[in-house]
Amino acid sequence: MKKVSILIPVYNEAGNIAPMLEALDKTLSDCYLYEILFIDDGSSDKTLELLKAVAESDSRVHYISFARNFGQQNALKAGMDLCTGDCAVMLDGDLQHPPELIPKMLELWDDGYEIVYTRRKEDRRLSLYKRLTSSLFHRILRSMSGMHIEQGIADFRLLDRKVLDVLASFHEPDLFLRGIVQWMGYRRFGLDYMPEQRFTGETKYNSIKLIKHAVQGITSFSVKPLYIAVFLGLLFVALSMSYLIYVLWRATLGLGASGWASTIVTVMFFGGLNMLLLGIIGIYVGKIFIQTKRRPTYIVREMN
Repeated sequence: MKKVSILIPVYNEAGNIAPMLEALDKTLSDCYLYEILFIDDGSSDKTLELLKAVAESDSRVHYISFARNFGQQNALKAGMDLCTGDCAVMLDGDLQHPPELIPKMLELWDDGYEIVYTRRKEDRRLSLYKRLTSSLFHRILRSMSGMHIEQGIADFRLLDRKVLDVLASFHEPDLFLRGIVQWMGYRRFGLDYMPEQRFTGETKYNSIKLIKHAVQGITSFSVKPLYIAVFLGLLFVALSMSYLIYVLWRATLGLGASGWASTIVTVMFFGGLNMLLLGIIGIYVGKIFIQTKRRPTYIVREMN
């Protein structure tokens, strides 16, 4: 009988543990063996205590607890590294990813698909700002990376054991699993779903974290920002040469170049542009610096 691993990263989700297990119990079929693996990403509430209590009474439930918060992507990586199933289904611990979709994912897996991914339908309950920024992020990521990462693609997916074994060899410090799974290839199928409301608690992703995640995704799969930096440099060198010709032409006519204000604005503009371009280069250099340290992407404090 095939075995399925359910991977659930959690961070301060004490109020969602029992509802998640109840929803999974209603969904999981007797046609498969199951293990439910919670990855506690350094929670500061009673999440770990609840997981330990559940694990003592249910042999299917296991937990991994990090020494500190390493982030959702690294939590998923730990789950993929340590799970023992013939496939793994990963979903968020806040019940926004509907467990009811798991049987359909397993059906497609049985049909030979090695990756079954999901696409989040546009949720009109979200603010216009969140919907626009999500759309803009995917457009920029597609244009920058050269990969077709579909709108609304989520970390709610099924991966076959052969895919998990390949991912175990990845040791990138800045993981962007949506891009990595897309880049890997394999036979795949996409399912659409409507996200549910978070059961309890608040989202852990604020605007700053979302921007950081977007930059991480772009710089992990593309060097196009560096080419853009070169293009901007050449463009403004050409513009400065044109302005120099203009100044010399006025000088031959006996007209001095006037306007201290315009000079200061120009200096400030190019100073800001230089800082932006140095920042782009610095991100890539920083990634190389962190990669060369070869530190582990997560540290397990305890597990059952």
